Order: sequence, then structure tokens, then C-alpha cells
Amino acid sequence: MVTVAGLVLAAGGGRRMGGPKALVRGDDGTAWLARATTLLASSGCGPVLAALGAEAEAAARLLPEGDGVVVVPVPRWRDGMGESLRRGLEALARVAPDASAVLVTLVDLPDLRPEAVARVLGSAHDDPDDGALRQAAYGGRPGHPVLIGRRHWAPLAAQLSGDAGARAYLRAHGAAVVDCTDIGGGDDIDTPAARGGAGGAVVDAEPSGLGGEG
Repeated sequence: MVTVAGLVLAAGGGRRMGGPKALVRGDDGTAWLARATTLLASSGCGPVLAALGAEAEAAARLLPEGDGVVVVPVPRWRDGMGESLRRGLEALARVAPDASAVLVTLVDLPDLRPEAVARVLGSAHDDPDDGALRQAAYGGRPGHPVLIGRRHWAPLAAQLSGDAGARAYLRAHGAAVVDCTDIGGGDDIDTPAARGGAGGAVVDAEPSGLGGEG
């Protein structure tokens, strides 16, 4: 059985949100960070890593106890999402030696559905091909989660910089598009107002410095 690791990118300062999104809680009191890591773990991913940067210590305290989430420090989180993903991929090579792929998602997708995760995973757990590349799409727009086979970790990490994520790499290497439009939940939340009818998000702590989104 192939092991698929999980990676939650949650290092940014959340400038438009008013604080790091890793510290935001939903109306039910559940931290977005905890929701994301639990979603991946409950979907069969392991180990699950969380890339943390802004207010990393406060964010780490929101992780569910006993889930064994591995914290990946991102000291240069202000550089953007590309730096967070690069750090995460480099850490995976060390802490997930048996993983053939990683499923990547963002902390600011509080409405991401387990069905979307399952659809992108597909038969990944039974597929020995470590060259898999799959990306969820919503209404024709690329989104998350994204499945990245181990064979791509090093070359992708070498290309990452600034706030650019894996989109160009996925496109260049023919990533399979997995339509999740009917499932929904793929919209990232960048501002408190974007929560709309779901209510306002609450930030747990005052950020010490704001920078790149994440």
C-alpha cells in the first residue's frame, strides 16, 4: 500500500485577513489549521506536515494533540507561498521516507470537503507510480488539494521562489485536472468579509509582523 503524506501551507502573515490565517478560528471555534490537518489525516494521509511561519509558536499550539502533525518552520515566510512549499517538500524528503506522494492544501480553505480530498487522491494509495500529478479544479479554476508524486519533489522545489507556487510546474508537466465543482468548498478566504454568511473569523493573537499571504 502506497503512503501519501499530507502538507498544509500555513506560514503567511495574512495581511488582508488582519493576522496569520493559521490563527483563525471558524464560528464553531475550530482553528482553520486544525481543521486542515485533521482533514488530511482522516483521509488517510500520513505523516501530515504543517508549514508555519508568522506567529509559528502560537499556531503550533492550535494543532490537535495526539495527531502527530510535524511542524515545518518557514523562517523566510515573508518570501511567499513558494518558500513555504519548498520548505515543506524538503522536509518531506526527511520525515516521510516511505511516502510516494504528498497531498497539499492551504490553511485558508475552511470549507474544503473530504469528498474533494478523496476525489483527488483517487486510487493513489494503491498506485505505485511516484510520478503522479493531480490538481483539483472548481469551475475551471485550478485549486486545492494537489497531489504531487515523490519524483517531482526535488525538481519542483528547485524551481520555487517568491509567492509563486506550483502552478507553472503542474501545467508544464501535464498535471491531471480533477473536477470538484459539484463538491464545492474550493474558495480561499483572504479577508474577514469573505466569510460572508458563514460569519466572521476570529484571530487568536496579534501578529508580530505581516507579510506574504498564506
